[in-house]
Amino acid sequence: MAKILIAEDSPTSVELLRRALSPLGHDILVAQDGEEAEKKISAERPDLLILDVIMPKRNGFQLCRFVRGNPDVKATPIILVTSMDRESDRYWGLKQGADEYLVKPVDPAVLQAKVRTYIP
Repeated sequence: MAKILIAEDSPTSVELLRRALSPLGHDILVAQDGEEAEKKISAERPDLLILDVIMPKRNGFQLCRFVRGNPDVKATPIILVTSMDRESDRYWGLKQGADEYLVKPVDPAVLQAKVRTYIP
């Protein structure tokens, strides 16, 4: 069983992501802001990160750069899940180190398929 960290400041979005991921049977960790996420990434070493872009204290782009610059966790897959839907946002997110960029509302089947890509 893998550990997935959801970094999301909206309780509603956290619940929707949890529901989408629960059929996969993985352990779900939650961080409510970017600073808490950074601490959990370092301490828990999750197998996959699902990050919102717009969060207090550190945004998802900053977390991507933190992960990719940290030798202990730099290989951790990152899925950005955000309401930012412009093509330039997608480009920037992938440029910061995200492996996937999904726009809210996310279809649970699409999210599950993306997670299975990184956690068989």
